[in-house]
Amino acid sequence: MRVALDCLLLDFDGVLVNYARHLRVRHLAEACRRTPAEVQAALFDSGLERRHDEGMDSSAYLQELSATLGTEISVAQWQAARIAASPPQHGVIERVQRIAGALPIAILTNNGALMAKTIPQILPGLAAALDGRILCSGELGGRKPDPTVFLHAVDRLNARPTHTLFVDDLFVNVRGARQAGLHADTAHGSRSFGKLMHRFGLDA
Repeated sequence: MRVALDCLLLDFDGVLVNYARHLRVRHLAEACRRTPAEVQAALFDSGLERRHDEGMDSSAYLQELSATLGTEISVAQWQAARIAASPPQHGVIERVQRIAGALPIAILTNNGALMAKTIPQILPGLAAALDGRILCSGELGGRKPDPTVFLHAVDRLNARPTHTLFVDDLFVNVRGARQAGLHADTAHGSRSFGKLMHRFGLDA
């Protein structure tokens, strides 16, 4: 398939990194001297993380998390835990680095606004190409797979839906992107990512 693309739009967790929630919980628990069970309950079981993903102000999010755990959680501590839980998929990232030399890239992720400042620390080799192009659901007012979120994303990127390729590890999100008019497919690791790029003439 050969399409004149405006943008390569990528999911973050599951495509560019292998996110491991249990490592994040454990790292934050060690940092704030609480048990993993307490952190899991405060962050995820309570629904706080999802509210952040859906647009909750990051300062209010950290304040509530700190209050629940009974100790102040700083931005740096939060970021350190997220970084520890997000090992990069190096093969995919190397391909994306090469593609970024010829085609604009961007990220669309179901995460709170804090991730826009954290992702460049996780992917320093892509930081320049992603400057101003990391779109979080917490800032867009909705989550994938809602087709409206994809339309908001491409509008922010000055791209056309029919000339944007979206890659996610979850087909439910791919389906939402297709409903919005984007080209979209799943990829799991460097090999499948490479095959998908080849289909669209983005050999790297």
